[in-house]
Amino acid sequence: MARHLITSALPYINGIKHLGNMVGSMLPADVYSRYLRQRGHDVLYICATDEHGTPAELAAKEQGIPVAEFCAQAHDAQKAVYDGFALAFDYFGRSSSPQNVEITQHFARRLKENGFIEERAIRQVYSQADGRFLPDRYVEGTCPHCGYDKARGDQCENCTRVLDPTDLINPRSAISGSTDLEVRETKHLFLLQSKLQHEVEEWVARHENDWPHLASSIARKWLNEGLHDRAITRDLDWGVPVPADTWPELAAEGKVFYVWFDAPIEYIGATKEWSDLDPENRDWKSWWYEADETVRYTEFMAKDNVPFHTVMFPATELGVREPWKKVDYVKAFNWLTYYGGKFSTSQKRGVFTDQALDILPADYWRYFLIANAPESDDSSFTWEHFTATVNKDLADTLGNFVNRVLSFSKKRFGEEVPAGGEPGEAETRLGEEIARLLAEYEEHMESLQFRKAAAALRALWSAGNSYLEEKAPWLEIKTDKDAAALTLRTAMNLIHLYAVVSEPFIPATSATMRTAFSLTDTASDQKRAAWITEAEAKSLTTLTPGIPFTVPPVLFAKLTDEDLETYKERFGGEPA
Repeated sequence: MARHLITSALPYINGIKHLGNMVGSMLPADVYSRYLRQRGHDVLYICATDEHGTPAELAAKEQGIPVAEFCAQAHDAQKAVYDGFALAFDYFGRSSSPQNVEITQHFARRLKENGFIEERAIRQVYSQADGRFLPDRYVEGTCPHCGYDKARGDQCENCTRVLDPTDLINPRSAISGSTDLEVRETKHLFLLQSKLQHEVEEWVARHENDWPHLASSIARKWLNEGLHDRAITRDLDWGVPVPADTWPELAAEGKVFYVWFDAPIEYIGATKEWSDLDPENRDWKSWWYEADETVRYTEFMAKDNVPFHTVMFPATELGVREPWKKVDYVKAFNWLTYYGGKFSTSQKRGVFTDQALDILPADYWRYFLIANAPESDDSSFTWEHFTATVNKDLADTLGNFVNRVLSFSKKRFGEEVPAGGEPGEAETRLGEEIARLLAEYEEHMESLQFRKAAAALRALWSAGNSYLEEKAPWLEIKTDKDAAALTLRTAMNLIHLYAVVSEPFIPATSATMRTAFSLTDTASDQKRAAWITEAEAKSLTTLTPGIPFTVPPVLFAKLTDEDLETYKERFGGEPA
């Protein structure tokens, strides 16, 4: 079996994330990780909070607390939400960790030794009102490319173009709002990406045909425009410090590394955190340094993160001249919008992840988001669509099937899997259909096509309902009790199958379906979580007569028109 290294884009420390952030990185990475584990692969899923940079300092200043304290509190708050969504990270670290400081400084020293970092005097924005140089994100203004009036000095979040603060029209300080700005000379470190352009192009060329079009097109666009040398240090109080043994003057001035230099390195840093905390964990270097060919590295991210992961971070790794593992597959996502507009905390528009869990259990959100993941293009969240999906797919197709099968069987045969009847033509057809749909589901999961995988999963659930309607055990029981027993036993085996194959999408519900059946011996306990083979899918005989079962509570409650209106009133409906 392959070893799978999986990372999702680091959520920034400044505030709880909205649903678009969840579906654009962490949730699909979790779904994929869970699937691979069920198939028997060795999986390491790593993530962390991205804690350096301007917004963290600004948020801490606004709250009147030290930035280190702010980040510690915000990390714990975010981790609680991700636990609530049942994200099964192997480790969720912090980019401010000593491990990340150590490895980031090591990378910088090696890049200097290899001639890919140099010190340059540059002209930088200085704020008279604030009495300091302003790092790029401390400068806001109008994007010269698209006209967006809240562009930051490093990147326009509207058109995703990378910027310098001096590119902005009508610039202002993000700290004070002052426009009393001037340009002064100061010194910074530059990563000489221009010297690495050819190597990055060759590396991308070896991979881009395997990546989704979104990822490969963004990488190719950057390369076609030419890689520019970029400053990788900033004038901030919070960040990975420039090492004094290598750049004493800059260290004395308090320079720190640019957040986009150290943040991707935190994937490695967090893995070392994981290993350091538990000596029984596999040595972290076996995943990252001279990793053998069985390690496959997959990254999950929204499209605005793609340039840094397909160009800038690979350039850094190439320039270090050490055998660090580079990404094999970049799964990029478009935007999830809210009624076609942006999620906005200030305008109280859209659903944020902590609010989502206050309303409904995680499985409602997990299924809907993955079933509507913005893979080929942007997708829009609406309460109408969410309500319809929950009611049709989760409550009716899956939940109602489980409830009526188990409730009817308990009423007619007691609380054990019923005996009687021999599989016939209907069961043969069903088994072949289930095996076909299962293969389709596996194919889409293997290729990371999540919307298609969700459609195949939904089709598996629907097949059970079609079988039940065809056999009609509520009629069979009147004339042929053994036939009704066979139908219900087959349907219970479908429930067991659904519990296994649905686990990546709806883990809590899957656990409820599994534990409805009292499988107590070791072999059966293992069978609960093991992936369904083609033979098992065709035969549908894993659960044998006599196994005790219980009827679980309603798996998914239907959402009413009143619920819909309440949600729209609380979170905003269509934008004006």
